Amino acid sequence: MSRSRRFLNERARGDGMKLIDERGGTSVLDHEISQLTKIRSNPHERMRHLLPGKGKEPVSSVKMLAAREGNYTGRGRFSSSDCCHLLSRYLPTNGPSVVDQMRSCAYVSQFSTDGSLFVAGFQESHIRIYNVDHGWKIQKDIRAKSLRWTITDTSLSPDQRFLVYSSISPIVHIVDVGSGMKQSVANVTEIHEGLEFSSPTYDYDNYTFGIFSVKFSTDGRELVAGSSDSSIYVYDLEAKRLSLQIPAHTSDVNAVCFADETGHLIYSGSDDSLCKVWDRRCFGTREQAAGVLIGHLEGITYVDTRGDGRYLISNGKDQAIKLWDIRKMSSNINYSPRPRSYDWDYRWMDYPEHVRNKRNPHDLSLATYKGHSVLRTLIRCYFSPAHSTGQKFIYTGSSDSSVYIYDVVSGAQVAKLDYHQEPVRDCNWHPYYPTLVSSGWDGIIAKWEFSSTDTSPLPKKPLSRLWRRS
Repeated sequence: MSRSRRFLNERARGDGMKLIDERGGTSVLDHEISQLTKIRSNPHERMRHLLPGKGKEPVSSVKMLAAREGNYTGRGRFSSSDCCHLLSRYLPTNGPSVVDQMRSCAYVSQFSTDGSLFVAGFQESHIRIYNVDHGWKIQKDIRAKSLRWTITDTSLSPDQRFLVYSSISPIVHIVDVGSGMKQSVANVTEIHEGLEFSSPTYDYDNYTFGIFSVKFSTDGRELVAGSSDSSIYVYDLEAKRLSLQIPAHTSDVNAVCFADETGHLIYSGSDDSLCKVWDRRCFGTREQAAGVLIGHLEGITYVDTRGDGRYLISNGKDQAIKLWDIRKMSSNINYSPRPRSYDWDYRWMDYPEHVRNKRNPHDLSLATYKGHSVLRTLIRCYFSPAHSTGQKFIYTGSSDSSVYIYDVVSGAQVAKLDYHQEPVRDCNWHPYYPTLVSSGWDGIIAKWEFSSTDTSPLPKKPLSRLWRRS
């Protein structure tokens, strides 16, 4: 093992500093991920030191272009970290422009892997797919089938041929995105094939089983889903059957995702306040979690992977995002959180002030990010794109109608995007361009961009609407 690898592993085993201290102040993340983030988003060492000046960061774009022309690095071009150093300073904070507006709450926002398509899911059975490269025109307008309350999640296949959508229902439906049909009405103009995620029930009308989260694997062969029966399901699309059901948590599983491109690791987050890591290679006769990530005081609303099989973030109803390293997870898979001593329901009550600064004594997280609000609905959070920012930011929707962007290393709030009049449940950053799209319960899909010359006024804010519960 190299000296640098031993050093990074020792840092990983040490206790990372919290970004939020007891007084609400910020500190610097002292962990391997801070080094990895800097490696991905800092300019080349020679470029930083050979340029005129004191080597301060960020290095200006003009100086970096001059250094490239002078071949200071010996490469004759920008490295990926040089590109991230340039692009990450251009945050998508200008605007917004309104992409679309519906009469029902927007619940889901998602760019395709290459950024050419954008998916928005609405409460009243609507899913719209926009062609980003052709002026955000509607490429497919989908009317969902077997909808209960709302579209809870959607996921595009990696090859962008298929889309799956879920609801408070045991059936996930799959739609052919590549067909030439623009209007896709379930089983009228197109077949929306149903994928059964639960054993059949005769009392379907009163059945409360629901899927809260569904994701394609990187190879597009499997789906992973989190459900209201505290379980994780894996569906084999080639065999057209469930390949795995895990009784994973003690409450609703609100969020699941594959950890990396191998598909071996699965992350889950639940209303039992725990994140868990599942390694399918280690499943024997008993399907047990590889480990538990303890730290949140309330339920988990979303989890997002960094894509490296090590790091993830989670959004919690304790009004905080937490950053995790799975190498620090607990092996106590039977850990049971202490029940709270107060009555509180996030759907219609404010978070109690007397527990706002309370910390879990068994907290295993590397860092905690606060400032946004997680109330009324399952608010989502993400790492910023690897290509354009080196994943140096974390961003999230918020029930106070805003989008928040945090610096991963310093924990500082670098931007707050205000426009919506209702909670922003989801938002998504373009994988390559400085464009971010937010979807709110006001029915608006808003697009934020970077533009140094944009002097156009903000679009007129919509009138306030009655709030809804999720």
